[in-house]
Amino acid sequence: MRAVLMAGGSGTRLRPLTCDLPKPMVPILNRPIAEHIINLLKRHRIREIIATLHYLPDVMRDYFQDGSDFGVQMTYAVEEDQPLGTAGCVRNIIELLNGTFLVISGDSVTDFDLSAAIEFHQRKGSKATIVLTRVPNPIEFGVVITDEEYRIRRFLEKPSTSEIFSDTVNTGIYILEPEVLEYLSPNQEADFSKDLFPILLDKNEPIFGYIAEGYWCDVGHLDAYREAQYDGLLRKVKLNFAYPERSPGLWVGENTFIDASAKIETPALIGSNCRIGSRVTIDAGTAIGDNVTIGADADLKRPIIWNGSMIGDEVHLRACVVARGARIDRRAHILEGAIVGSLSSVGEEALISPQVRVWPSKSVESGATLNTNLIWGYTAHRNLFGQRGVSGLANVDVIPEFAVKLGAAYGSTLKPGSQVSVSRDQRTISRMVSRSLIAGLMSVGIHVQNLEATSIPVARSVAPTLGVAGGIHVRVHPDKSEHILIEFFNPKGINLSKAAEKKIEGAFFKEDFRRAAIQQIGNVVHVNQAIDLYSRGFEKHLNLKAVQHSSSKVVIDYAYAVSGAVLPQLLAKFGCDAVVLNASLTQTAPTMADRESLLNQLGHVVEALKATFGVQVSANGEQLILVDETGSPIRGETLTALMVDMILTSNPRGTVVVPVHASSAVEMIARRHDGQVIRTKANPTALMETCYANANTVLGGSGEMGFIFPQLHPGFDAMFCIAKLIETLTLQERTLAEIRSECPRVSHKVYSVRCPWTAKGALMRHLVETHPTEDLELIDGVKVFNHQRDSWVLILPDAGEPMVHIYANSSDRGWVDETLREYRLRVQEFVYQEQGVEEIRVERMY
Repeated sequence: MRAVLMAGGSGTRLRPLTCDLPKPMVPILNRPIAEHIINLLKRHRIREIIATLHYLPDVMRDYFQDGSDFGVQMTYAVEEDQPLGTAGCVRNIIELLNGTFLVISGDSVTDFDLSAAIEFHQRKGSKATIVLTRVPNPIEFGVVITDEEYRIRRFLEKPSTSEIFSDTVNTGIYILEPEVLEYLSPNQEADFSKDLFPILLDKNEPIFGYIAEGYWCDVGHLDAYREAQYDGLLRKVKLNFAYPERSPGLWVGENTFIDASAKIETPALIGSNCRIGSRVTIDAGTAIGDNVTIGADADLKRPIIWNGSMIGDEVHLRACVVARGARIDRRAHILEGAIVGSLSSVGEEALISPQVRVWPSKSVESGATLNTNLIWGYTAHRNLFGQRGVSGLANVDVIPEFAVKLGAAYGSTLKPGSQVSVSRDQRTISRMVSRSLIAGLMSVGIHVQNLEATSIPVARSVAPTLGVAGGIHVRVHPDKSEHILIEFFNPKGINLSKAAEKKIEGAFFKEDFRRAAIQQIGNVVHVNQAIDLYSRGFEKHLNLKAVQHSSSKVVIDYAYAVSGAVLPQLLAKFGCDAVVLNASLTQTAPTMADRESLLNQLGHVVEALKATFGVQVSANGEQLILVDETGSPIRGETLTALMVDMILTSNPRGTVVVPVHASSAVEMIARRHDGQVIRTKANPTALMETCYANANTVLGGSGEMGFIFPQLHPGFDAMFCIAKLIETLTLQERTLAEIRSECPRVSHKVYSVRCPWTAKGALMRHLVETHPTEDLELIDGVKVFNHQRDSWVLILPDAGEPMVHIYANSSDRGWVDETLREYRLRVQEFVYQEQGVEEIRVERMY
């Protein structure tokens, strides 16, 4: 007798376990479900098996091949183009079926007496016999009614609660005569329950139901998968074990080492070539695959661990599934019902919450708490906040569900009934994300003042006037056009402190949200006067006469950003002669290459019009690049020095605040004007806070980040900077080219080196220990001074990437080049040594 093994299903409900495996090849007790079915068929003397395949067919063919190693003869029929349904795929192999045959699903675990079912079929003279069983809850299965002769009278596929008329269900095992397939058309999709069996009833063909005794589990979802595994260990179902029973209830494969101090409760299964470390605790119900390493002091409570996985020291696994080749690092916790997909890694002390699924080849960072499925992207991060706010790939990492949760987490850190301003750039993706954030805020009882699309300087400047508890601004990331950046600021308009960010992270990862009663849900008010409020501040802190009577002609490239809708209104109000380029709003953010092309175009326009200067505005009104009257761009450290010189000329003895890596030209210029320089950490929040805290500050920031005029508001503001440039150039009667030529000549270069996250701290310690204390400054990173040459080198870890940046600064260009080479080699050699040490540690662990 022949059997047809239906093994074409993709097992959508079992994902991520079936992302790279067809459902019948998912292991139960370290053997594929299909192998357990083949063993059942063998027990009932059925050795000719035809497997119908569709999804990832080579996986099954490569495993079973011709079947001789498994004591059967295997033939394969692949549905190449589209699945033909349970009956359609069998109809297509009718020429291989020359007598009574059995059809069995490739995704169920059972020990039914198939011989008794076949005998029943033959005794009844049946054309089609459906093997039935009784289940407590038949909603997920096809329900069947038979008469006293077991002839089928009625059946219903997956009934609703009100439609249940029996607890006897279809198991997907059929015994058929080949001629019944003639009722179906070849190469047409057809299903046994929906198509063939109703036809047989209509034709009054003899179709019977055999009610089988024994175990049957349709492995249709992840809970059923785990239950089938546990039932197999408890011997509720008769299955062949792949390994000998070393002691009652403990099956262990060949060449497996179990430390004498390990504690194992039975039943449990451990595969071949495994290493179980010292003091490991393995609870009853645990199944461990082949080639698995378990580190010392690991605590395993009923996990299912597939072949080739590496489990680190002190890892806690709770009724979860760890798929093929996954790596779980030291002290990580994976809780009940969670799934870690094949070849994924979970970092040290990470936590994967109950029922969370990690798709294959993903990485969960050390210390991360994962509360939602990790499907797209590559990494679940330890921290929600980066260098400046929350960022991620638009509509991949930052999706509406994420934003709703983030809004609720932020709102939960504020008092109920608080007001929060929400603003954004003009992009469609930003509108979607901001609306999701608003929904989250409202759900926890926060009222929203919606500024809609406006530039971020406007949003920051009006925060104190609106009396909000804080603000959120959503925009396309200024440096990554495929990313979204969500920035949070306090009532003064300053980015949130690390302590406030940690509170939001805690609420987000723990999902510790308060839920407002229906009458306390927040409301939304649209704010229309924001630009008017901003304009008043503009007027208050400018010399309006100088601006209005200036003969300056300025060319402004808005690079299709929302600042193009704000600044033209203000400049027109002050009577400025401004030529505007690319002020229309577009949905697509320009790339770096696009902006360079626009900058080149700007230079030509400035030169052609004999304009006073040109400026390209970016980062939604925060940053700018200048173009002098010759059409040459001014940016980076040159722009920093130029702005410091202009502002200190107008404000002698003033204080300027710059990041730690800014060029020493800043101090040289400050000395000319009896000014003071304060250096801060290289992040926006530190610059804003320092500018706000020092009353004598006249300028903050850098050419790279943008410039702060704290008398107006504490954020970066390219728009006010342009107005200030017009004022200053008029009053000082100088040109940008003249100012540039008067700036000190300093060589300032940077080189970036890759450095793993795990090596950054050790690298910084190494640098501190290998340099004299009197030569060091530790504001941010490690700054090493060469006092004889009035030079320095700064090694600064990147806040968002596994890299360090090496800055060298001196009036001697040769010293800068040599120092960069020296420290680049130092860092690379140290990282290489650290990685070697880490590999040794891993080997010792396992």
